[in-house]
Amino acid sequence: MVDELRSFKLSDPDVGQLRCLLYGPVGAGKSSFINSVNNVFQNRTTSGALVASTSGTSFTMTYDTHYIQGRSGEKRLPFAFNDVMGLETQKNGLHPDDIINALKGHLPEGYEFNPFHPLSDQKKEFIQNPSLSDKTHCLVSIVSADKISRMQKDVIDKMKNVRAEASRLKIPQVLVMTMPDMACDVVNKDVKRIFYSKAIKEKMQICSNELGLPMNCILPVKNYHEEGMLDNDMDILILNAMTQIMNFANDYLWNLQQHAIQK
Repeated sequence: MVDELRSFKLSDPDVGQLRCLLYGPVGAGKSSFINSVNNVFQNRTTSGALVASTSGTSFTMTYDTHYIQGRSGEKRLPFAFNDVMGLETQKNGLHPDDIINALKGHLPEGYEFNPFHPLSDQKKEFIQNPSLSDKTHCLVSIVSADKISRMQKDVIDKMKNVRAEASRLKIPQVLVMTMPDMACDVVNKDVKRIFYSKAIKEKMQICSNELGLPMNCILPVKNYHEEGMLDNDMDILILNAMTQIMNFANDYLWNLQQHAIQK
C-alpha cells in the first residue's frame, strides 16, 4: 500500500500534488491525521503539523500546506494536505467562508485566519485567478467517533454548508472518523476489531445521518497520539483512508480533463 501511494500516477501530472483540504470541529484530530500519514511514510514518529495536547480552542491559526517527504533522494510524494482552523459554535473558530475560499484556491500560503472576517476578494492577498494546483481536489471532513453524537447543531450546519458548496463545485468528499478507541473498548484493546465493532458501525451511521455522506465514504482511522512506536494495524487503516482519498481526488482531475477535451 505504501509503495502504491509513493508511485501514484496523477491524471494531470502538471498539478504536482493532489491537494486534500481537512476541516472539522476543534480537537477532532486534523493535524494528528497529517502527522499520522507522515509517520507511515517516514517509518518514524513525526510532528510536521503542530498538535495541542488539549482541545478547547483551535491550535491551527494559519493556512499552511503540509507535504510528505519522499525517501532519501526522492522528491515529495504526490499529495499534500491543507489544515485549517477548527470549527466552533456560533461565531467562534474558523469562518466557513474561508473554507470555501480554500476550496476554490483563493487563500495564500500562510494566511492567518480571522473568525469574524473571512478573506475578501478586495484584499491584495486574495488569489484572484487560482491555478488547478491551488484548488482543493478532495474535501476531507474530520470527526471524532467519541464526540459525533454530542456535536453542536450549528457546527454540523456549518459542515453541511461547506459540503453543499463542495458538491456544487463537484469536489469529491470523504469523512475520516478519528478516535475509534475512545468510542469502543473492543477497538481500544485491539484496533483490528474495528470493522467488527457494532459501536463503531453505529458511530459511522450517525456520521452518515448527520453529515449526509454514504457509509462507504466514512473511513475510521486511529491517529498516532501516545504510541512511541509504529503499529502495522493502525498503519493499514491510515493507508486505506489515504488510498480512497487519492483515488477520489485523482478521479476529480480526470473528470476535469474530460470536460476540457469535450469543450
